[in-house]
Amino acid sequence: MDVENSTGQVKERINLLNVPIDTVEKENLPIVIGNLLGSGGAKHIVLLSLWDLLRARRNNEYRSYVLNADVIIPISKSLVGGSRFALGKKPIRYMPFDFIIALLSLLEIREQSVYLMGGKKKVLEKAEKNVKHTFPYLQIVGRCAGRFKKNREDAILEAIRKAAPSLLLVGKGVQGEELWIQRKGDKLGPGIRLWCSDMYEVFANKKRHPTEYTFKHGLEWIGFCLKKPAHFLRLFPYIYYIFLLLFYKFFKNKKTVSAKEQ
Repeated sequence: MDVENSTGQVKERINLLNVPIDTVEKENLPIVIGNLLGSGGAKHIVLLSLWDLLRARRNNEYRSYVLNADVIIPISKSLVGGSRFALGKKPIRYMPFDFIIALLSLLEIREQSVYLMGGKKKVLEKAEKNVKHTFPYLQIVGRCAGRFKKNREDAILEAIRKAAPSLLLVGKGVQGEELWIQRKGDKLGPGIRLWCSDMYEVFANKKRHPTEYTFKHGLEWIGFCLKKPAHFLRLFPYIYYIFLLLFYKFFKNKKTVSAKEQ
């Protein structure tokens, strides 16, 4: 749990099905990000979906990536509902696009820098142009498209270290995706790292982000399924998630209470 010295708690960490999630009120986000920037060293933020939570339960490397995160933001309505049902807690959910915009705004106010990595070359160039237009005082200290050759990786890592960005923003096209951040570790130098798969397509106006209404009501999955019908198969892991919540609520909690009474 992070605590602000003068005004109290600004971030509370809970555990949903043995996977950590942070509750960060929107008015406290500047404090949380300021703490990350001020503490030095390497930090990373995870935008956690329901599928990420289930993945963290079965994949040790991904679980390590989540457990080592400094801030874990829920982005799925199912996580909020599951937490309220199983734990009586209601974490704050963020739309990934809105979270990244808020993060870039805070960095601009503090005159910090960002390095853009991932995506296709033309998409990344358009995204960079739009980010510069939206955040004119934010320093963009470098960019690198995804799908680069393995023999270029050392040079890219060196470029990132020399640029020393306050934020390394990583999108799809990088081998290993978000786990690339963990695998490279100290080779990336200090600063905040954040993975979000399709953000450059959104920044470049190649893809639309969900509307506020759609996201608020947890309906963004409909658009994903219409574009990729295979996503309808996610109904089965969702049912598994419901069973896990029921087991935790009605069996594990009772065992915990009984142990305390003894």
